[in-house]
Amino acid sequence: MKRLTIVLALAGLAVSALLVVWFDAGQVLDVALSVGWRGFALLSLWQAGLFLLLGLAWAIVLPGLRPGVLVWGRMVRDAATTCLPFSPVGGFVLGARAITVRGVTWPTAAAGTVVDVTAEIIGQFFFSVFGLLVLLLLRPGSPLLAPVGITLIVAGLLIVLAWRLRTAIGRGLRALGERLLGEWFRGQNSKRDGGPGGLDRVRIELARLYGEPRRLLLAGVLHLLGWFATGVGTWISLRLLGWDAGLLSIVALEALLDALVAATFIVPGAAGVQEAGYVGLGAAFGVPPDLALGVSLLRRARDMALGVPILLVFQWIELRRLRSLHRA
Repeated sequence: MKRLTIVLALAGLAVSALLVVWFDAGQVLDVALSVGWRGFALLSLWQAGLFLLLGLAWAIVLPGLRPGVLVWGRMVRDAATTCLPFSPVGGFVLGARAITVRGVTWPTAAAGTVVDVTAEIIGQFFFSVFGLLVLLLLRPGSPLLAPVGITLIVAGLLIVLAWRLRTAIGRGLRALGERLLGEWFRGQNSKRDGGPGGLDRVRIELARLYGEPRRLLLAGVLHLLGWFATGVGTWISLRLLGWDAGLLSIVALEALLDALVAATFIVPGAAGVQEAGYVGLGAAFGVPPDLALGVSLLRRARDMALGVPILLVFQWIELRRLRSLHRA
């Protein structure tokens, strides 16, 4: 799996570079830089607001915890997903780790992550359906309709399957956590005072959190708003680049792109997938390829500008914790 991840990441980078060169690297770069620092700051602020919304969605399924802790956990989760050579699942584990450092127990963090991801997938499914309906309305003869429709049917079935296998998903996160976090993770799973082990506590937490469907539904609605906000961010990017695009079509483009990225989650950072998706889907909605690639580059640059400092702070917190334990 590690070798496959490396191969996919390198292949994705090669595809990205090829697309940029094919559509004139100089022109694509000029397009991306044309937003200026004010435009880039606006896009970064928009993403920061999205962190807040998604952190609040997480707080909905984990009542009783400080929302600020969960906003921080969400920031670490997204930064790890976009900046590190992990699949999104690796980001889930690091996001859970970020909130355990702030006092949340590991079983609650792990179960809360699984339930929050469930709400996010539900929101994304309906966002993708919106994208398909808009594509059908604006481009009724598009060759993308059939594959997108089939993909959404499969995704719907997978959501139902994931719901049925939600406990097994928790076990999968446990296995990944042992690979990524080693002895610390295994220590969190050990039995203490004759009580249940870590995995059993996760199962108890999952049952408790899934037992509140209203909270899951509300979190799903907030995630759906977050997906729409992502589409609006793409529309803002195109407006900053000088393209007078319709809001409805660009939000639909983003909906289909995010569905594509989710379907290829094994590719770290969606390398190559994001760029090819913007070019291919952009053509379906009338966006020129150089502008589509410019938007992708802006998104990459924004993710790095926000994600790298977040990960540095996360690492600094970890180092402080280790030093305090060593002194003790």
